[in-house]
This record gives sequence, C-alpha cells and structure tokens, in this order.
Amino acid sequence: MTGGRAYDIVVFGASGFTGQFVVEEVARAAAATEAAGEGRPCGGRLRWAVAGRSSEKLQAVLERAAERLVFHRQPEILMYRFFGEPVVEACVENGASCIDISGEPQFLEGMYLKYNERAAEKGVYVIGSCGFDSIPADMGVLYTRDKLKGTLTAVESFLTVKSGPEGLGAHDGTWKSAVYGLADEANLKKLRKQIGYAPVPVVGAKLKKRGFMFYSPEFKEYCMTFMGSDGSVVKRTQRYLHTELQQTPVQYGAYMTVGGLGSVIKLMFLGMLFLLLVKFNFGRKLLTKYPEFFSAGCFTKKGPTQKQMDGTSFTMTFFGEGYSEGQDLQNGKPNVKICTEVKGPEPGYIATPIAMVQAALSLLEDTASLPKQGGVYSPGAAFSKTKLIDRLNKHGVEFSVISKPEV
Repeated sequence: MTGGRAYDIVVFGASGFTGQFVVEEVARAAAATEAAGEGRPCGGRLRWAVAGRSSEKLQAVLERAAERLVFHRQPEILMYRFFGEPVVEACVENGASCIDISGEPQFLEGMYLKYNERAAEKGVYVIGSCGFDSIPADMGVLYTRDKLKGTLTAVESFLTVKSGPEGLGAHDGTWKSAVYGLADEANLKKLRKQIGYAPVPVVGAKLKKRGFMFYSPEFKEYCMTFMGSDGSVVKRTQRYLHTELQQTPVQYGAYMTVGGLGSVIKLMFLGMLFLLLVKFNFGRKLLTKYPEFFSAGCFTKKGPTQKQMDGTSFTMTFFGEGYSEGQDLQNGKPNVKICTEVKGPEPGYIATPIAMVQAALSLLEDTASLPKQGGVYSPGAAFSKTKLIDRLNKHGVEFSVISKPEV
C-alpha cells in the first residue's frame, strides 16, 4: 500500500464475465496473503474492493464468489462510470498504478503515447496485457532467455489449447475485441508513426517468417500464425530492454497449433469470411450479433460452462536459438538451442485471473525490482526483474525447461 490509500487493489469491471473470475482469484490471494503474513506494511492484509457501474451486479458477483470461497473480509463496493482510457487517466492523475488485461495494440500503444510521460512524473505504472495470452508469451520469452547459457537471439512460440468432452468455449467479449481490433488496424500504423518508435536491431541470424499455415514436424499437425497481440507486446518489451537496459533484443514469432487437414479447411473458411465481413460496418454488425454462428460455436454471449472450463488447458512451447558464450553474434549461424514451455489451466477465465492478480501482487510487493521510473509498460518490461514467474509457478501457471541447451 502506498500513501495511506484505502485499498491495495481495486477490481474494475468486476461484474463483467471475466471480472467475476478475477474477483475470485483476488479473494484467494487475499486469504493466502493474510495467512502467510508476507511482511506487508498493513500486517499481511490485502485491502481490496470491487468497482463497476451497477451495485446490484457487483453484489451478485460477491454473492456468487462467496458460494465458492470463504471471504476473510468482505470487500467493499465502489461505483465507477469510466471506461478504458478514462480509467487510465484517472489512475495516472490520482497517482494510482493500473493493470489490465486488454490485448488491443491500438489501446495499449495509444495509452503509451498519451500517458507515458505523465505516469513517469507521477511515479505510477500502467501495465496492459496482464492476462492470457500475453503474460505467458512475454514472460515466456524472458524465461527462455534466462535459461539459455549464452545469448538468445530468436524465439518461436506455439500455443496449443486442449479441451475436454464438453469442447471449447469463450465469451463474446473476446470476439468483439478481435472484430473491432482488426477493423481499426489502419489506425495502428498512424499511431506508431506518431510515437516514433526506435527500430529494434536484428542481432544474429534473421528469424525466418513462416507461412500463414504450415505443417509442423515437431507437433505432427498443422499450425498457423497467431493473430493475437503477442507479437506487438513482445516487441515492445524487447525494444525497452534494448533501449533502456542495453540488453540484446530477441526476435520473435508467434504461432498456434490447429490440428489436422479438416481443421485447416474449417479455419480457412471461417477466417476468410471473418476478414471479409470485418471490413464493412454491416459485416461487423453481423459478426458481433451472431458470434456463435460465425465462430462455429466457440464464442457465445453466455460464455463457457464450468465443465468446459474445467476440461480446458493450454501449453505454450518456446523454441529458442542463440549463440554460446564467446561466439560472434553477427557472423555465423546460431549454435545453441533450447525448448521451454508455459502450461496452465483454462486460459481465458482461470489462467487470466491468476496472471492478472499475481502481476498486481508483484507490483505491490516487488517494488525494488520494478523499473526505477513509472510509465506505461508492457508486462515483460515492467516485471523482467521481479518474482512474477515464481509467483505464477506457485499458482498453476508453470514455466519449465523441456530440453536443456544443445550445442
């Protein structure tokens, strides 16, 4: 806690579909923190509250959580009528750090352009992409780098999501983010031009780009380019680590496994239809009105059932290459390889709350290991020196080395 504030953590948007699972995870963390003591200034207590636009909905979320958990202390309900940017602005102006799970590059980089300098002046941290899939991707690259004896220069990640008999399920809020994110892609280029990013140098052999769809001998199934924000998040981290800390930047490619030929045909058809419709206002209305139809049942307005979540898990596998100690990074081929992985429970509504809450606790407890200056950061930039990976390992999102470095 800082500056005598009433709360350590406030869960904004707690009545949303993902928010209700974040509330449960914060309650677990609060109970664990109180039991352990953890040497906090307030005697081990984690003081927290839930916030949103409807007190009735917030109360319902707390009642639902209370059926599954025992609250050591009932959190308070706060009323907010802000969205997105106003939340960031309010936090910065009032000297409160802010973490969210937004994965839209336009929003994340827009907040950097508008609020980075002010956040630095205030000494607060604004950190987006603190859920699945960017925490596993961004921290996974750093974990792979730290486990390689030598200099890591390139990494490819492959996401695999497995489901049980009930199949996969997701809430249509994620679907809407994808629709509006792709529709606004042209503005992202203008935004980055305004920011004036310094180019990230390519060190070592250049990582070859794969085709959009390809067969992987390692996984013995087809894979495709991952369409999420991981690439942009990791690049922001690597730019920061290179520019501010003079570390060797790592090239990165993100992919996901999709299965056999039948899955490829199905995905290609749905993908082409999606890309066609998202270009037009009428098409976007159709996509957001009928998410279940256009996603072949994966995204629904009700979200996944508990059985679907219980039967789902993810694995993100990282193949890294680099140069052993003493080797010239600019001449010759990489001579050392490593394979690591991050695995965990259902990604959207179990792993995401875990990642978000542990990131918040790192922000509260690992203050000496954060960047010296406040600002708007990607997860890897903010948490590269903290205990976040150790915290995640203890809460079911596990980082491990699959094959040791091979020369």
